[in-house]
Amino acid sequence: MSIAEPFTIEQFYKFLTTNQLMAGKCVKCGKIHLPPRPLCNNCFSKEFTWIPISPKGTLVTYTIIEVAPERFQALAPYAVGIIELENGLKIPGIIQNITQEQLKIGMTLTLNFGTASPPQTWPLWSRYHFKP
Repeated sequence: MSIAEPFTIEQFYKFLTTNQLMAGKCVKCGKIHLPPRPLCNNCFSKEFTWIPISPKGTLVTYTIIEVAPERFQALAPYAVGIIELENGLKIPGIIQNITQEQLKIGMTLTLNFGTASPPQTWPLWSRYHFKP
């Protein structure tokens, strides 16, 4: 799948608004970057193609945020984790719809394309979170 869109973090978030988790795949060496970047850190190529990524993954690690930044205070306490997606890529995210006692390393989580934070003034990027 090749989509002619720029390989920027802004475009990554635009895909999220259409319920698509997309990564940049280097045309030269095949390395997949999530989030995307304009330069492959493996072969230094600037040629990429967008590819869809499965929104399912496994919880690698997490922490509970008790004292949150101002815009996230309404969510506190909340869990933030690193999720390893089915293809080995790792992405951070807030974990919702689960109690702290139910969180377990190795559990399966799915990316939810809804919002995980209050609206912000700039940039107007879509938010996501993970849920069981």
